[in-house]
Amino acid sequence: MNIRKKISVLLLLLSLILALLPLSANRSFVERPDRLLSDVLDEDVSFTVDQVAEFIVREDPSVQLIDLRPPEDFRKQAVPGAVNVPYPEFIKSDPDIWLGNSNIRNIFYSTGDLEPDYALVYARGLGYDNSYVMEGGIAEWERTIMQTRFTGDRITARENALFETRRRAGEMYTELNSLPDSLKSKFLESRKFSAKKLDGGCE
Repeated sequence: MNIRKKISVLLLLLSLILALLPLSANRSFVERPDRLLSDVLDEDVSFTVDQVAEFIVREDPSVQLIDLRPPEDFRKQAVPGAVNVPYPEFIKSDPDIWLGNSNIRNIFYSTGDLEPDYALVYARGLGYDNSYVMEGGIAEWERTIMQTRFTGDRITARENALFETRRRAGEMYTELNSLPDSLKSKFLESRKFSAKKLDGGCE
């Protein structure tokens, strides 16, 4: 999407969010629309699936993945370390539950980019500057991480490091999603947020 279209979409998104969201005294936009637009258009608010794969492989405790898809989709395939906060629940509840720890970078993802972009505008508009998106969502994860293959005779050190990170992240993803339903449900249940105790971080 070119920059003009992206700006138009974001302007429309901002106006819709401001018009439709039931904001209260404890959930009011603190960012001016022009500043918010500049903020969410910045390249620094998104991570590629390769960057997310590296966070997962390193078990980076400063990163929390937030899967905005419905619970049934999350149970079928989840990125390791992610927690499930369906988008409607995220919008209706107090975002401080999930985004309140300023030491954690919260990375939204869904099937594609639409809901994570909505969530990003909403979160950043409320002043949660520790909010980001994973570009392309689970579809891009499947395409880039899960379908990576080495072809050719030679590989540079940098290409090898990237390939090994993708391979390991793909293995972790496959291991998690191939667990029997009973074990997987217990594992995912243990990853649910608690409003009283929220540590964050990828497992």
